[in-house]
Amino acid sequence: MELIWMVPVSGFAAVLFAAYLAWDVLRRDTGTESMQEIAGMIFEGAMAFLTRQYKTIAIMAVLTSVALFLIVGGVSQGVKAIVFDGGSITFGDEVVSRWEEGLLTAVAFLVGAFCSALAGYIGMYIAVRSNVRTAAAAQDSLKEAITVSLRGGAVSGFLVVALSLLGVSGIFAVYSALLGNPAEVAPFLIVGFGFGASFVALFAQLGGGIYTKAADMGADLVGKVEAGIPEDDPRNAAVVADLVGDNVGDCAGRGADLFESMSAENIGAMILGVAIFSVTGDIAWIMFPLVLRSFGIFATIAGTMAVPFLAAREPKDPMQPLNGGYIIVSALSVVGLFITTKVMLGDSWEWFFYSGLVGIATGIAFVYITQYYTSGSWRPVKEIAEASKTGPATNIVIGSAVGYETTAATAIAIGLALVSSFYFGSQANIPGVPEFTSGIFGTAVATMGMLMSAAFVLAMDTFGPITDNAGGITEMSDAPESAREITDKLDAVGNTTKALTKGYAVASAGLAAFLLFSAYLDRVKERLEIPLTAELPIDLANVNVFVGALLGVMLVFLFTSLTIRAVGSAAGTIIDEVRRQFAADPGIMAGTTRPDYGRAVDITAQAALRAMILPGILAVGMPIAVGLIFRFATNTTYLGFEDSGGWLAVSGLLMVGTIGGIMLATFLNNSGGAWDNAKKFIEAGELKDDDGNVLGKGSDAHEAAVVGDTVGDPFKDTAGPSLHVLIKLLATIALVLAPVFIA
Repeated sequence: MELIWMVPVSGFAAVLFAAYLAWDVLRRDTGTESMQEIAGMIFEGAMAFLTRQYKTIAIMAVLTSVALFLIVGGVSQGVKAIVFDGGSITFGDEVVSRWEEGLLTAVAFLVGAFCSALAGYIGMYIAVRSNVRTAAAAQDSLKEAITVSLRGGAVSGFLVVALSLLGVSGIFAVYSALLGNPAEVAPFLIVGFGFGASFVALFAQLGGGIYTKAADMGADLVGKVEAGIPEDDPRNAAVVADLVGDNVGDCAGRGADLFESMSAENIGAMILGVAIFSVTGDIAWIMFPLVLRSFGIFATIAGTMAVPFLAAREPKDPMQPLNGGYIIVSALSVVGLFITTKVMLGDSWEWFFYSGLVGIATGIAFVYITQYYTSGSWRPVKEIAEASKTGPATNIVIGSAVGYETTAATAIAIGLALVSSFYFGSQANIPGVPEFTSGIFGTAVATMGMLMSAAFVLAMDTFGPITDNAGGITEMSDAPESAREITDKLDAVGNTTKALTKGYAVASAGLAAFLLFSAYLDRVKERLEIPLTAELPIDLANVNVFVGALLGVMLVFLFTSLTIRAVGSAAGTIIDEVRRQFAADPGIMAGTTRPDYGRAVDITAQAALRAMILPGILAVGMPIAVGLIFRFATNTTYLGFEDSGGWLAVSGLLMVGTIGGIMLATFLNNSGGAWDNAKKFIEAGELKDDDGNVLGKGSDAHEAAVVGDTVGDPFKDTAGPSLHVLIKLLATIALVLAPVFIA
C-alpha cells in the first residue's frame, strides 16, 4: 500500500495550485478600457457557445447512458470473480449481476462525462480572462506576458489532470467498496468513465474545432483576401468570432481531449495490472498508474514555477523558457518514476523503470519532432515559404509533402517505444507471470511515463489561444507597436506550442492504442473465461478481422471527410454574413460604424453545433454496428469459441483503424501547422527574393501562403485533433461493450 496515499494528495494539490494560478492571473492589470471592451465580447461569445454546446452534449450523454444500461444489462452475462489457485487462474462466483453491471457502467459514463465537461469549462473560463491580461502585460515586458499566458494555460492543465486522477481513483474506490473490495473486478466496471470522457471529448473537439476554423476562414478570406484589410482588423465582423474560436477549439476542446487520454489510458493500464495482481495478490500493480501520475503533478508544479525565472533575461525566442520548463518537468519525472517503480513493483522494478524512461523520452522526442516540422526555424517551414514565391499551388504541394514526410518520424518513434518498453517489461522475472504479460505491462508503464508531463503540455497548448487572443486585442485596441511586437512573437510561439501538443497527443494515442487494445483483449478473456495471463492471438487472415480492419480505416477517412466538409459549410455561412454586413453598411469599411460581432458569433455557433452531430454519431455508432452485425450475421468459431465474429471484427477495427488514424492525424496536424507558420514566417519579413528584397505582407508570396494556411486550418484544428479522440473512443467503446460482442 506504499505511496497510494499520493493519489488523493497530489490530486487536491493540483486543484489548489490551479486556484493559486487563477488568483495570480485574475489579479493582474486588465489594460485600457478599449482592451477590456474587446475582451468582454470574446468572453461573452466563448461562454455562450460553450454553454450552448454542453447543453447539447448533456442531452446526448444522458440518452447514451440509458442506452448503455439497457444494452449491457440486457446482453451481458454478469461479472465473475477472478481466482488464482495453485498456479492457475480460474473464475469463481458471480460478483456482479448483468443489470448491476449495466447500472454501474452507465453511472461511470455519466461521472466521466461530467468531469470532462467541468475541466474544459473551468479551464476555458480562466483562459478567456487571461488574454486581456496578457495584452496588458505585453505593454511592460516579454517576461510578464509569458508568465501571464503560461499560468493562464496551466490552470486548465492542472484541472484536467486533477479531475482525471481524482475521478478515476474515486470511482475505483467507490466501486471496490460497493462490491466488497474485489479490486480485480472494479477496473472492468469503471471503463464507462473512460467512455464518458471520450464521448464529451469527441463532441467538444468537433464542435469547437468546426467553429474555430469556420470563423478563422471567414475572417481571413473576406477580410485579408477580399477586402485587403489586416488580420484582427476591427472592421471585420468575423474577427471576434475568430478570437472566440481560438478558445472553444484549442482550450476547451484540447482539454477534453487530454482528459479523455489520461482517463482511458489510466483505466487501460489498471486492467492490464489485474493480470499480475491476480497472480501476486499485490494491489500495487493496479494502483501503480495512478501513483506515477501523482509524481508527474508535483514535477509539473516545479516546471511551471520555473518558467518566469527562465524568461527573466528576455530571450530572443520565447520558446526557450517554455522548453526549459518542460525539461525540468521531464527530469523530475524521471526521479518520480525511479521512486515509484522501486517502491511498488517488487524485485524486478528496474526493468519497468527502463520502460517508463522510454515513455518519458518518447514524449520529449515528439515535442522536438513537432517543433522541427512546424517551427519557422527549421527546413520544412522555410521550404513551404520558399515555394510560396511561385504561387498557392506550389505552396500546397510542398506543404502536403511535408505533412506526409512527418508520418515516418511518428511511426518510427512509436514503434521503437513499443518494442523497447515491451522488451524491458518482458525481462522482469515475476513468479507465475509469463513474459508476454509483464511485457504488455511494460508498454503501460511507458504510456504512464509519457503522461507525467501532460499538465505542462496542456498549459503550453492553452498558451497558444491566449497569446493569439492577446494579439487580436492589441491590434483592435490600437496598443503601442512595441506591445504588438511582443504579442506577435508570442503568437508565433503559440502556433508551435499548439502543434507540439497535437504531436504529443498523437504519440500518447499511439502508445495508448496498443495499451487499450491489450486491455480490450483482457476484457474478452474475462468474458470467455480464458486466463488473463494467456495470449489471445488475432489472425489478420480471418475474414472477420480483415473486414473489420477495412471498415476501421474507412471510418477514419470518412470521419475526416465529414469534419472538413463541416468546416467548409460553416465557413460559407460566416463568409456570407461578413459580405452582407460590408454591403449593407459602407460605414464599416470607413471605420465610422462597428460591425455586428454578436450576429457573426451566433451564426457560426449554430452552424458548428449542427455540423458536429453527423460525424459524432458515425464515430460512436460504427464500432457498435460492426460488433453487433458480425456477432449475429456470421457463424464464426475461433479457438474453439462459437459465435466469435463480433469481437473478432471489432478487434480488426481497433487494430488497423487506430493505426490509420494515427498516421492520418499526424499528416493533418503537421501539414496544417507548417502551413500556418510558413505564412507567419513571411509576415515576419524572413522571406526574401533573389535580390535580397523582403517579401512580406501584401506580396504575392504572402497571398499564396494565406491560401495554404486556409487549407491547413481545418486539417490541424478540426480533423486532426478530432482523430485523436476518435482513436481512443473506439477503444473505450469496445472496452465497455465487449459483452455485447461476445455470445
